[in-house]
Amino acid sequence: MKKKKKLTLIQKRAITGFLFILPWLIGFLWFYAKSIIMTTQFSLSELTVKPGGGYTLKFVGLENFRFAFRGHGTFKQILTTSVGDMLIDVPLITFFSLFMALLLNKKFKGRTLIRAIFFLPVILNSEAIRSAMEMSRSLLAGGVASASAELVEAAGSGGVSVEYYIQMFTNLGLPMGLIEYIMGAVSRISEIINASGVQIIIFIAALQSIPGSMYEVAKIEGATGYETFWKVTFPMVMPHIITVVVYTVVDSFVDSQVVNLAYETAFDQKNYGLSSTFSLVSTVVTCAILLVVCRFIQKRTFYYN
Repeated sequence: MKKKKKLTLIQKRAITGFLFILPWLIGFLWFYAKSIIMTTQFSLSELTVKPGGGYTLKFVGLENFRFAFRGHGTFKQILTTSVGDMLIDVPLITFFSLFMALLLNKKFKGRTLIRAIFFLPVILNSEAIRSAMEMSRSLLAGGVASASAELVEAAGSGGVSVEYYIQMFTNLGLPMGLIEYIMGAVSRISEIINASGVQIIIFIAALQSIPGSMYEVAKIEGATGYETFWKVTFPMVMPHIITVVVYTVVDSFVDSQVVNLAYETAFDQKNYGLSSTFSLVSTVVTCAILLVVCRFIQKRTFYYN
């Protein structure tokens, strides 16, 4: 009788992981993959909506792609700007989230309230809350809103100009590319804070999963706080950095100008084929960025068993 081969521990963990993502995989194949196929079909066709309902497709090949990159006035510029903003925002959001998670993971009074405050922008960015905020802002027009504008104008009139700081950093010998990156980060500070709620929660969960014995060993060995961070904390949260980067890249493209352009092209200009082309190109660019970034990070990731 042939002896049944037992599964190894790695194989058992692989099966467990596959079963864990199986509901998502089924949903992806049923909903998202189907929509990607339809979007590809629309991008290669000229779509005409019938008056009584439904639509007809006329195959035009790569004509929509040629027009998007050669004939359209703003698509290439908007796509490039969106990718550039993403390259600035993703590292900043990742490290800002990790920094805030380190602070919020410490024990102090009011910790739960502070955590809720940092997660509040995620709730406020929902469509219903956003509509209510826009309505409140419009009702306050001419009152508190105008007073706030006057305060900002008064503060800006007596403050130090941005050129002063650029000149100061230049005199310190910093490269112009680094200075432009810093200035871009400063100009996006509010957006970075608003986009860091979910990432902070992920990093807090990662920090709380680190075994306390590793910190005890580091303390016994006489490691400083700086050495403990780079030798214990940072390597242990590296797998979660991949999760944060994937979420941040996708989230940045969901709210990007490319998505708005595709929406306006479809529902305002009724050009569904060109809109599908915009959506498909942005999806391919996003997947390519995720593939390169995740492969780069994964080679430097330590997995604790």
